[in-house]
Amino acid sequence: MELNYVPTTCPYCGTGCGFNLVVKDKRVVGIAPWHRNPVNEGKLCPKGNYAWEFINHPDRLTTPLIRKDGKFEPASWDEAYKLIVSRFKAYRPDEIQCLSSARVSNEENYLMNKFARAVLRTPNIDHCARLCHASTIIGLAGAFGSGAMTNSITDIGESKVVFVIGSNTFENHPLIGRQIMLARQRGGKVIVADPRLTPTAKQADLYMQFHSGTDVAIFNGLMQYIIRNGWEDKNFIRSRTKDFDKLKEVVMKPEYALDQVSKICGIPEEQLKTAAEWIAKAESSNILYSMGITQHTTGVDNVKSTANLQMLTGHLGKRGGGVCALRGQNNVQGACDMGALPNVYSGYQAVINPDLRKKMSVAWGVELAEGKIGYTVTEMINVLADTLDKLKCLYIMGENPMISDPDLHHVEKGLRNAEFMVVQDIFLTETAQMADVVLPAACFAEKDGTQTSTERRVQRWRKAQDPPGVAKPDWQILCELGAAMGFAEQFPFRTPEEIFTEIAKVTPSYAGMNYTRLEKPEALHWPCPTLEHPGTPILHKEKFTHPDGLGIFTPIEFRYPAEVPDKEFPIILTTGRCIWHWHTGSMTRRSPSLAREEPTGWIEINVDDAREWGIRDKEMVKAVTRRGEITIGARVTPGIKRGEVFIPFHFVECAANILTNNALDPAAKIPEFKACALRIEKVKKA
Repeated sequence: MELNYVPTTCPYCGTGCGFNLVVKDKRVVGIAPWHRNPVNEGKLCPKGNYAWEFINHPDRLTTPLIRKDGKFEPASWDEAYKLIVSRFKAYRPDEIQCLSSARVSNEENYLMNKFARAVLRTPNIDHCARLCHASTIIGLAGAFGSGAMTNSITDIGESKVVFVIGSNTFENHPLIGRQIMLARQRGGKVIVADPRLTPTAKQADLYMQFHSGTDVAIFNGLMQYIIRNGWEDKNFIRSRTKDFDKLKEVVMKPEYALDQVSKICGIPEEQLKTAAEWIAKAESSNILYSMGITQHTTGVDNVKSTANLQMLTGHLGKRGGGVCALRGQNNVQGACDMGALPNVYSGYQAVINPDLRKKMSVAWGVELAEGKIGYTVTEMINVLADTLDKLKCLYIMGENPMISDPDLHHVEKGLRNAEFMVVQDIFLTETAQMADVVLPAACFAEKDGTQTSTERRVQRWRKAQDPPGVAKPDWQILCELGAAMGFAEQFPFRTPEEIFTEIAKVTPSYAGMNYTRLEKPEALHWPCPTLEHPGTPILHKEKFTHPDGLGIFTPIEFRYPAEVPDKEFPIILTTGRCIWHWHTGSMTRRSPSLAREEPTGWIEINVDDAREWGIRDKEMVKAVTRRGEITIGARVTPGIKRGEVFIPFHFVECAANILTNNALDPAAKIPEFKACALRIEKVKKA
């Protein structure tokens, strides 16, 4: 028996772990460790260990499907392309919306960006970063000039204090959790702030349980206490930042004294004092956060608050110090880098800048979409649901808004209002089931390419087997569709490597990269501006990315979530992931080993709340918000704060996002998944 081992990068979270796909008779049959990979050194979480199981699942799409008389019928590629081209050409550019994907490669996200702006000439392109880290891009770019994680993953293990807030790292980024434990073994302290006593919180030296949505109050309180004690890094503030006086004017207000902050957030005052002292006095301190910070109507405020604290204490631009935004999906960083956003081309080059628009127009050899900012994912749904004449046509690649977006009844209404919808995916997802045309795509194991991890490390995918049936890689579909639309000259690519060569030519932060340099396991961190450049694991060492090199303090006033508990809905609902599943479950729930561990969802209820409400562990209950209701099993535990409940969002049969609020952050347009008002009802027995 001959086995081949193909090194590649995990398709799940943003950590970027490497492993070997085991291939027998041209078919992936397992996973084997790749010890040379510097991110995980051969170790994997459960999702990574079983990342091969969905690849050859019988549910894989194998041929194009066209809806006829309300039912899907198999079609040839030529038939599907002919229909798509005729319908795409029937709409004005501003009537079309494209959704790219954090699950596909950099090359494919770049091509979708190019297809939208050059072929369809629409400014309307976005992807699911809008639902997870849009706040990070805006918040960190505003503070530092770059909206990305500042340090490398291995650098976390050098931290003297690791402050985890808004992240259940041990379940959602387990190999980054390993670095937290390495930091602790080396004498560092670990602080975790979370409404739930998660596996991450259980490893903390200081665990602070707080009410979801009170993050800004916590940060302002910590900063006031640090300033009152003279612990701020005065030299760093003086030499590397500006607008400190503006920050100080706000955070020194009486309402941000720790006794008052404690009343808002529920954390005992003494714990807040300890956290402030540990962070301020540490040689290096690192803040780790994820969607618990970003998915709020105050998401940008929360992110800017993390930056404020780190600039105040001088924990930036050095080993072990930084702001580490942990990306939830394998290529959400890369999709942003590639311009799968309504406001930028690749490399965050603004579409409203005439010089940059001209640069891309010349590079692509075609007139582009007008230089305006298009609709975000969240705006797209609202426009479709409420304004029927503005958006009519959707092209969705690798996204599943019928599970991932908030207020799913509203999402369904919007998608049903679309006149024509094309969905390109590896499975017939809940969104694909609503499409007019479904195109079968290749998964990560069936194509070459690159993805960019949460630490800005650009890594290789390597093809291990052919796609099923007549399915094709997304990049090939985009090239063929571009040619069918009359733009063969703009889509001449025969390999992903040729696409990456063009990416490097037009994207300054990737300019020094090519497939030869990315062959080594270490790969490269952007920015990497020249072929001689070694890459940049740590940002902002000497100066920030703003033109004057200075970091910018932003004074932030605390605001409550858009929806707070009241008599009718007295409980705070928050949502998140579990260790066994990922995103909308389309891949992990088709992995038998993972599905066995967590076959369905649950609602986590504090033991004292459950006693008061007469709810038993494992009892089926009804969770109700102003948007809808679901029936779900109760999981009674002392490990969640009283007055709060938690539901994982992976499970269509008890979809958390039927309940969540689609109120948006005004700047990032990200929804408030992490805090809304809910009530629990007993299920009436027949």
